[in-house]
Amino acid sequence: MIEVLFGYSEAESLKVAKPRKESKKVICLGYLLDIGDIQKAPDSAYRQELIASLCEPDRQRQEAFRKKLAAYQTVETSRLAEYIEAGEPLRIWYSDSAYARCGLYELCARLCGCENPVSVVKLPEYCVKGQTIVSHGSWRNVSAEQFEEFLPRQRELTRNEIRMFASEWRELVEDNRPLRARINGRRIGVPEDFYDFLIWKRLGETPVKEGRLIGDLIGLYRMDVGDYWYAARIEHYIREGRIQVTEEAEQMYQRMIRI
Repeated sequence: MIEVLFGYSEAESLKVAKPRKESKKVICLGYLLDIGDIQKAPDSAYRQELIASLCEPDRQRQEAFRKKLAAYQTVETSRLAEYIEAGEPLRIWYSDSAYARCGLYELCARLCGCENPVSVVKLPEYCVKGQTIVSHGSWRNVSAEQFEEFLPRQRELTRNEIRMFASEWRELVEDNRPLRARINGRRIGVPEDFYDFLIWKRLGETPVKEGRLIGDLIGLYRMDVGDYWYAARIEHYIREGRIQVTEEAEQMYQRMIRI
């Protein structure tokens, strides 16, 4: 069984949860397809540079990050193609997070015409544990020892569903807006400033550490985007002069900012 996930941290967690021999069959397609130009290939140099710019705050280390990412993605893409060609069964772990949904849709576009058995495990919106309600949001927030708890939720993905998701991916590619969000239960393209109102809602004239602001945005509003997207939008407005840096720092998440 080949395990497929769409985020690096969750893929590493699942590897930890499995025996060493089985951990080699965990594939990570961490392309962050909810952002950027998706008419270019998921493993293109464009997307690698985009991910490096978003995920590595230290600009001096971005090129080294990009090269490491490119090598990793080349291996993962090749492994997946070999497993598909060999007819290996796939188990896809996804959630309603935008990056995971888009990853699922893109993968289904690849699987059209293939005969591999495909099953999915969808992360529920929340779990009830005794008197506690736990909301994970995405697989990246699930610890290694918890993955096994979700296996009873596994189900077959039918060929009709694969074709349906592939069709949704083609629609997103044709639209090719800079950002994809969930609206009324559907994934659609939206402008890149779609979530910016949340930044203006929390940022005022009193200086605040950028990392603290981004943490508040993620914790309070639980939108489909990660910290990297808020950081990119803040950087955009700093360049435009609409957000001021009152105190610089080596790591951009440590600097103080205000309107």
